[in-house]
Amino acid sequence: MQAAEGFLKAGGFSGIYNGLASAAVGSVPGASLFFASYESAKAVLPDNLGAAKSMIAASFGETIACLIRVPTENVKQKMQAGLYKTTSETLTAIRSAPGGWTNFYTGYWTTVLREVPFSFIQFPIWEGMKSYIANYQGYEATSFQAAVCGTISGSFAAAVTTPLDVIKTRLMLGTDANGKAYNGLVNTFNRILSEEGWRAFFSGIAPRVFWIGLGGFVFLGTYDKVIKIMSKRDEEDKETF
Repeated sequence: MQAAEGFLKAGGFSGIYNGLASAAVGSVPGASLFFASYESAKAVLPDNLGAAKSMIAASFGETIACLIRVPTENVKQKMQAGLYKTTSETLTAIRSAPGGWTNFYTGYWTTVLREVPFSFIQFPIWEGMKSYIANYQGYEATSFQAAVCGTISGSFAAAVTTPLDVIKTRLMLGTDANGKAYNGLVNTFNRILSEEGWRAFFSGIAPRVFWIGLGGFVFLGTYDKVIKIMSKRDEEDKETF
């Protein structure tokens, strides 16, 4: 839906699982890098920062995770737009184009520019909602409640950052519907605005909000549960020692 030529001309529902292998391969290391960086930053940042602590930690985590996420996105989006048929063909085409291996990081800073505001919004809301629930009910929010908070915070952040996602997608696909290349963030923004209008910046907002909302439930709910399990084991190990 975010491709310049529109949903149907970009392939529609045909090949909707194109790029699945790329997404699957990049998912685990990308998520691992994010949470390792996020928790490490939270451990060294002072508590008196309040909500800014989560914002800074999440931004740091996203910036590091993009080292894996951006190459994955480049491969996935080119396949989903029907530019190439197989993962190996896509990898070869990206590597063989002028610029070589650096092509895998096309749109890196635009992706970071999308992810940082996303994290600035999502994680303080998520942490804040869990704290509110804990204060209201008198005990720590359950992992299911944390998952619901993940859906709400993720959906809201997804909606707000959709324009940045559209710009990132156009840069990764490389050209507009007429084959004219995009040239950087500012150029892409100006061309979308002048040629297609402001509504184009919200292309795909419904599926984006849906999948990130669903992902927030699974992702942050699971994360919260794992943290609780590991913390409990740490306490048991200390008592045993």
